[in-house]
Amino acid sequence: MRIDIPEGKDPIGYVWGEMVPGIGIAASNFSLAVYSHSTLGLPEFEAARLRIAQLNGCLFCLDWRTERDGSKVEEGFLDAVAEWRTTDVFDDRTRLAAEYAERYVLDHHNLDEDFWARMSACYSQTEIVELSMSIGSWLAFGRLNHVLGLDAVCVLPGHSGTATP
Repeated sequence: MRIDIPEGKDPIGYVWGEMVPGIGIAASNFSLAVYSHSTLGLPEFEAARLRIAQLNGCLFCLDWRTERDGSKVEEGFLDAVAEWRTTDVFDDRTRLAAEYAERYVLDHHNLDEDFWARMSACYSQTEIVELSMSIGSWLAFGRLNHVLGLDAVCVLPGHSGTATP
């Protein structure tokens, strides 16, 4: 942990809410909006989110599974995300979401016309903007939590301990 957290304080609540309330609360609201207002299907949402988590190395993000209407992605989905190029588990939209997430993080200067043609064939312009904003949120906030060491001390809902490496 790179930030000193007072005894008895929740690390995320303290860093995001108390240390920099003018920024942290706005960032938290943006992050929550990504989950609350997404119109993307759960498989493509989670494929992009988990690919970002893999690239960021955020322990909390890797352990988290988004739930919608009582459903989560199936066991083994994280492994499929790592193998997005070759897995037979993904449809075109899900595979493209994982690809976009990876290229957004590692190779955003080379998103060429072929890539955008494939994106436009599978996603509406509104969905492309939504996915782009979601990926930006996950990249920024997952990386922030990992860099500061917050991801190793966050308690997931329903878990008794902290995320562990």
